[in-house]
Amino acid sequence: MCWIELKRISTLFYQTKKISIMIIEPRTRGFICLTSHPTGCEQNVINQIAHITSKGKIDGAKKVLVLGASTGFGLASRITSAFGSEAATIGVFFDKQPTVGRPGSPGYYNTAAFEKHAHAAGLYAKSVNGDAFSNEIKDQVVQLIKEDLGQIDLVIYSLASPVRTHPNTGKRFKSVLKPIGEVFTNKTVDFHTGAVSEISINPAEGDDIENTVTVMGGEDWKMWMDALQAENLLSEGAITVAYSYIGPDVTRPVYRNGTIGAAKDHLEATAFAITDDLKSIGGKAYVSVNKALVTQASSAIPVIPLYISLLYKIMKAKGIHEGCIEQMQRLFSQRLFGGDLALDEKGRIRVDDWEMRADVQAEIAELWKKATSENLPEIGDLQGYSDEFFSLFGFKVLGVDYDADVNEVVVIPSEQ
Repeated sequence: MCWIELKRISTLFYQTKKISIMIIEPRTRGFICLTSHPTGCEQNVINQIAHITSKGKIDGAKKVLVLGASTGFGLASRITSAFGSEAATIGVFFDKQPTVGRPGSPGYYNTAAFEKHAHAAGLYAKSVNGDAFSNEIKDQVVQLIKEDLGQIDLVIYSLASPVRTHPNTGKRFKSVLKPIGEVFTNKTVDFHTGAVSEISINPAEGDDIENTVTVMGGEDWKMWMDALQAENLLSEGAITVAYSYIGPDVTRPVYRNGTIGAAKDHLEATAFAITDDLKSIGGKAYVSVNKALVTQASSAIPVIPLYISLLYKIMKAKGIHEGCIEQMQRLFSQRLFGGDLALDEKGRIRVDDWEMRADVQAEIAELWKKATSENLPEIGDLQGYSDEFFSLFGFKVLGVDYDADVNEVVVIPSEQ
């Protein structure tokens, strides 16, 4: 774990506008990076835009609402819609604004960069920064759609939060990552040090399952769709997609068969309820099961960093590795708007298909048995995991001069 303080801060004042110039370096605590780099975040967005434009046009939705739009799959979905289909996009997220001497969250910088480049390309892009679980933000977004877009063709639901304040009761719920029924014990890795160790997680108790389902299940997704449909803001044939994960046998007890899995089951069942509600407009709701990737959320889940380290090594060797933007480009171009949803037996779209290939999983199972602190750098891709983790916060991005001064006080254009 490294603690490198922000340094060399000087602040210049021009009339009433503050411009702060500083060097920003990574400062970490466990699976969290406490700082983020605006130039690195912008370069990440530029790289994702370049990937989408290199793949050609997608005959997709033209008016898109992305809930959870500032990082990971949500950001990639917004970029894919805008630069693949020339869609007008509204993004909703909850991110920390920068202040003088204090960098903002990476999602804030990502959104500022996205809007900057979307506007330069002549694309409509506005953002709403606030608690997407709240009625207030829903009302704000409803009003924005009425004023600017009229109706929405596609709603992406990609919210990831450990807590939720219920909009109707005001009660605050907290999700937990626990197995159900018995203690889970297996290997994990500290990706900062490379130390492989054994970890045990006690099973859920009390209201753990119910609380996790309330935070991460499908209730809020349906509340969003109900609010949009009640105001006639969904176009004929509108679709909505939420993101889920299943994973391999090695993570199943703590993930898919655990408290989070119960929430994902609820989310997936909600898709059918929403589809029933959308019958009058010929709309559909889907769940897309995506690949395991390095995200702020996945880094917090024991066992997952070790699994992803092995997975990346194998998939890169086979030439089938994908990041968020590659996953979303394939989802949009081949599944959602490619004429072949390829639904599984439970009605889910599967873009985790390459990850779950029998040959990939068989190799992971063998490597898992022998993984140690000493051999992981050889049999896994721990460096790739670490680099990708830091890139989430705008660090270790190729082409960025991290010794250069940068203005951390960035503003999202639509907030000005």
